[in-house]
Amino acid sequence: MPTRHKLIVVSNRPPVAFGRDDNGNRVARRGGGGLVTALRSLVALHDVTWIASAMSEEDRVVAEDAGGEAIAETAQDGSPYRLRLLAHDEAAYDWFYNVVSNPTLWFLQHYLWDLAHAPNLDRGLRLAWDEGYVAVNASFADAVVAELESQPEAAVCFHDYHLYLAPRLVRARRPEAALSHFVHIPWPEPDYWRVLPEAIRVALHDGLLANDVVGFHTDRWRRNFLRSSADIVGAECNFDDGTADYDGRRAFATSHPLSVDPSEFDELASSREVLELERQLEARRPEQLVLRVDRTDPSKNVVRGFRAFERMLEDHPELHGKVGMLALLDPTRQDIPEYAEYLGAIQRTARSVNDHFQTESWTPIELRIEDNFLESVAAYKQYDVLLVNAIFDGLNLVAKEAPLINERDGLLVLSENAGAHEELAEWALTVNPFDVAGQAEALRNALEMPPAERRERLEGLRAHIREHDLAEWVEAQLLDLDRVRSSHARARS
Repeated sequence: MPTRHKLIVVSNRPPVAFGRDDNGNRVARRGGGGLVTALRSLVALHDVTWIASAMSEEDRVVAEDAGGEAIAETAQDGSPYRLRLLAHDEAAYDWFYNVVSNPTLWFLQHYLWDLAHAPNLDRGLRLAWDEGYVAVNASFADAVVAELESQPEAAVCFHDYHLYLAPRLVRARRPEAALSHFVHIPWPEPDYWRVLPEAIRVALHDGLLANDVVGFHTDRWRRNFLRSSADIVGAECNFDDGTADYDGRRAFATSHPLSVDPSEFDELASSREVLELERQLEARRPEQLVLRVDRTDPSKNVVRGFRAFERMLEDHPELHGKVGMLALLDPTRQDIPEYAEYLGAIQRTARSVNDHFQTESWTPIELRIEDNFLESVAAYKQYDVLLVNAIFDGLNLVAKEAPLINERDGLLVLSENAGAHEELAEWALTVNPFDVAGQAEALRNALEMPPAERRERLEGLRAHIREHDLAEWVEAQLLDLDRVRSSHARARS
């Protein structure tokens, strides 16, 4: 068993969402998002206080009832933990989330801007930065410091792009605290950061470098972080040992790819709900099925994926009626114009492809836009080809979830810019996410690949994912912190 740690986990999204049932009673439902899922095992194995934003109206009531303090909660597996919800000023949170975090930081870190036309940085961004992103990060920092007062031995684990400033604010008040920050999205090359005003890009790097450990999914993102830290704030970086010396401290940049819990998917695959959804899918599926499971996010590259499928059908009329694409897409961030516009582009492209090729008995693209995780699990079992063609992705968990339970020797077609490519490329067919013709060729090659090679590739994927599971990723984060604490202790002695 791993050593039990006292941890303060800090993320924008909470592990539970509070609401009311039909009788008006308060209920707590499991929070959404891959990050929350990934961190659940921390609660089961360690002494955790979780600090997060109050997302729903009932969340805000819970925070108010608690007087801003942490409350006792119980995870689905019965593990106890403490939850501290922060009820931010609504205008500040809107600026923080809908102007700075998304789309500004998300777009920058996924290389999504057409720089000839966007972004046009104006006073609105500066206002949102000062009154939103800075203010909300300060609120998180205040909560972390308050928790450290009662449990000074706890390690603080920040997560993702919403909280880049909070570590510096905590460090200023608790110089000896053990701080880590895991960045779950790509880290772009230094020149791309220069799109942002100097004060903002400097503050973002300064905040992250206040941590003892800064973690990424891939060595590629880790190297980019060290390069930009050197170029933008003048940190002295050693690329061999992953250190950045800055402001009198040393931060360690590490890379550990996130994974999944295989037992969870084994259990889901045989559940009554999934088996019924799978039966429905089998009844309508074509001879060969290309699957994609994504959010309707521009970074996921859904439109080019549809165009690649269209190109394959144009080049290979013998496939008409025999192959279909099932696109299970979770609508996301529809209150942000760029995301709403991209969803419209997805729908228009699917309609265009279907209008071109469909017959009375065959619709090439079945597009389903809803949040239905169990339907995705059912489809994982049935695909012949899984398409993951993200423009850029911090990791992409679909590329790891689906092969675990696939029953058709399904092949993975994987973007070279998805973080998962760094460890899964050996068993996947690699594509350039901008090369539509290349993706069409890869889809055709995947559909034609001999059964023995398909099986060998899938078995290789499964073995790797089962060996390098979620528990290994969690333990790697804690080992990094333990090493830092040991080095600090040696330095003080």
